[in-house]
Amino acid sequence: MQKTQKLLLATLIQAALVSTAFASEQSESKGLVADAEGSVLFRTGYLSRDFKDGFEDTRSSAQTAIIKLESGYTQGTVGIGFGVIGDASFKLGDNKHAGNQMIPRHDDANGEPNGRTYNHWARGGAFLKARVSNTTAVFGTQVLDIPVLASNTARLVPEYFDGILVTSREIKNLELTAGKFTKNQMSHQVSTDENNLDRAIVWGAKYKVNDALTTSYFGLDSKDKLDRHYINANYKQTLANGDSLTYDFSGYHTEWDKDAETYSSTLGKTDVNGRSNNIWAISGSYNTGAHNVMLAYQQSTGNTGYDYGANADGFQSIYLPNSYLSDFNGRGEKSVQAQYNLDFANYGIAGLNWTSAYVYGWDIDTKTTGNAKESEIFNQVKYTVQDGFAKDASLRLRYSHYRTDFAYTDDYYMPDTNEWRIFLDIPVKLF
Repeated sequence: MQKTQKLLLATLIQAALVSTAFASEQSESKGLVADAEGSVLFRTGYLSRDFKDGFEDTRSSAQTAIIKLESGYTQGTVGIGFGVIGDASFKLGDNKHAGNQMIPRHDDANGEPNGRTYNHWARGGAFLKARVSNTTAVFGTQVLDIPVLASNTARLVPEYFDGILVTSREIKNLELTAGKFTKNQMSHQVSTDENNLDRAIVWGAKYKVNDALTTSYFGLDSKDKLDRHYINANYKQTLANGDSLTYDFSGYHTEWDKDAETYSSTLGKTDVNGRSNNIWAISGSYNTGAHNVMLAYQQSTGNTGYDYGANADGFQSIYLPNSYLSDFNGRGEKSVQAQYNLDFANYGIAGLNWTSAYVYGWDIDTKTTGNAKESEIFNQVKYTVQDGFAKDASLRLRYSHYRTDFAYTDDYYMPDTNEWRIFLDIPVKLF
């Protein structure tokens, strides 16, 4: 705790010394109460996976209220604030086949979470925050959106991390990030550090070169587990008729320590002291009016696939285009994608959006073959209410039709699967 406080103080002092002349966020503070915000998200969630080849299906449904109460900052050179974040949930139905990180389960006789599901549960924590000029530090429970340490937000409730995160925007168009986290609670866990995170240090930068080009880099050091690096470049070209072309490149490099978990440890093909992976993707999107078409190519190399989540490194830490139900991240895998998105606002139905995609992966290296394959057909329809008493409420229906070779399934990857996800979100602004 003392080291953390010293780090926070040093960061804020440095921010005060190097701050530039452009507008300061802290100088515009109106106080703890005037800038306070409070909201509740009521979510009804359903996730069903119909597994083939004799595997047991999973099905979960539950209701939750995700709350965030946050003060503003005190006025002055150094602004101080605080807040709480958490969720309270209960299951809908018996949920005897629960799984997929939706609903927590009681431990069985062997201490594994395979027993009966919780009827109701609650989680969360508090955080403190401080700001100098355009530099903010948050200490406590947080939902992270960092490419190398990202909270899973695709389930009923979010994944939480506990620690300190500093974000600085003192230089125009440049955002710097640094943090240290010591607890990780996945979406279906009730204990604050059930994922056994020792220490994860993150750092990174985003730079907007101009209105068309942005770049970013992030790094992660998860103690005794892995080192990970991420890069991204995104360029948007505006055409004469108002259409646009967007080009995107992103990639990860990961090296695992001997105590880390990866699929390669089950394959038995590599030395546990020399496991590494590179995965990268390039995509191009064409947008015209209501229509957007994207083509993407993704490739994984190294002596293991791109594995994430098992080492408390964020259960959503794969900021790559070919990621839906499957992430197409197997060892040696190559994959291509064609995606189409339609915004119905141009046809008089504002708030309605449809996305359809097909992804095909090949050359997956397994313990029995070097050319296993997988494919996925993805469809999602989402409607968001645009006005009235239910403004911003949304209903999302998502379906994935996934098929793979048994050789890949036999390496402890999922079998052929039909998956449905249905989420009804009703946000309520308290103040």
